[in-house]
Amino acid sequence: MAPELAVTVFEAGPKAMAKLAITGGGRCNLTNSFESIRSLGEAYPRGERVLQRALKAFSQEDTVRWFEAEGIPLVLQPDHCWFPRSQRALDIVHCLERGMQGAALRLRTPVRSIERCPIRSGMTINGEPFDYVVVTTGGAAKGLPFLEGLGLEIVPPVPSLFTFTIPDPALRSLMGLVTDASIGLAGTSFKAEGPLLITDWGLSGPAVLKLSSYAARHLAEQQYKGTVIVNWLNAKENDAREQLLEMAAGNPQKLLSSVHPVQQRLWEHLLQRAGLRKDLRWAELGSKGLNRLTATLTADSYPLTGKSKFRDEFVTAGGVALSNINLSTLESKTHPGLYFAGEVLDIDAITGGFNLQAAWSTGYVCAQNIVKSL
Repeated sequence: MAPELAVTVFEAGPKAMAKLAITGGGRCNLTNSFESIRSLGEAYPRGERVLQRALKAFSQEDTVRWFEAEGIPLVLQPDHCWFPRSQRALDIVHCLERGMQGAALRLRTPVRSIERCPIRSGMTINGEPFDYVVVTTGGAAKGLPFLEGLGLEIVPPVPSLFTFTIPDPALRSLMGLVTDASIGLAGTSFKAEGPLLITDWGLSGPAVLKLSSYAARHLAEQQYKGTVIVNWLNAKENDAREQLLEMAAGNPQKLLSSVHPVQQRLWEHLLQRAGLRKDLRWAELGSKGLNRLTATLTADSYPLTGKSKFRDEFVTAGGVALSNINLSTLESKTHPGLYFAGEVLDIDAITGGFNLQAAWSTGYVCAQNIVKSL
């Protein structure tokens, strides 16, 4: 955009983009087609208004075009996620490193303070003056102490995108089983749907990761305790009842265990949860048995006792409050020349490439508006 600018990048670690190199399980899910998203709020529980503007400036289609123009062939998966065709996150890292040629990269240089420059316009980093500063630190798991002197409102960061610890041995014995379901938290309106994975510690998969994102702050306040409600059919109670009645009418002399609307192992687990014998025939189910089975299929409850991190990734909800910034330019309202992009803002997304797309889009907006202000 402006090759005449002198750019300096501060990196606390020994390598640049270390987190990017492991994202997507080392494959780098760098964006999403958004085809399965009905509204941006589904993908961005926090930051929808910012992303509405940022995506107009640099969309997911722009991301795909940019990387492919830089020599990185991409592939779109059936789950609407874009990956490098090589399935190597390092290809994305190396592409961005090439784009940084000419910039000064200072490794092992943590930012201790960002302040107003006392002798001219602009800001200082660790006492060194700069005309413009863009903060792109990612998730603020340990807070943002280097911003303390600026009087900005900081939303306390809490974890997002995590799996659920469920202390139920019978459920855990089904580890490895994947099924489409909907899941929610008892006593709240938080719900999500999609593939659900049973693990040796509880529940994971896209449905759980979505729910952990939507309910991130609520779960933190509850110290990750509560009750998880699983709808194994992802269906309304009446629809589930009708499905069971049809199964009973069509298979009156067959055993309950031999005809099932879900996978065999899961079905046997649910029959036990409903207090029904596997050798019972469908004709013997009765209205009480039907009610118990319907309730178990659509509102099966398990205690939630904790969380586990998702792979090696760590996303936080919280950061610099959006009330501090101009939503169109991402510049601080009170400190001209200070910009914020990505997850350091109170912006985060569900899994599926949406967090990286927020980084690309908001980073572009910052750069675009710095160039405009020259």
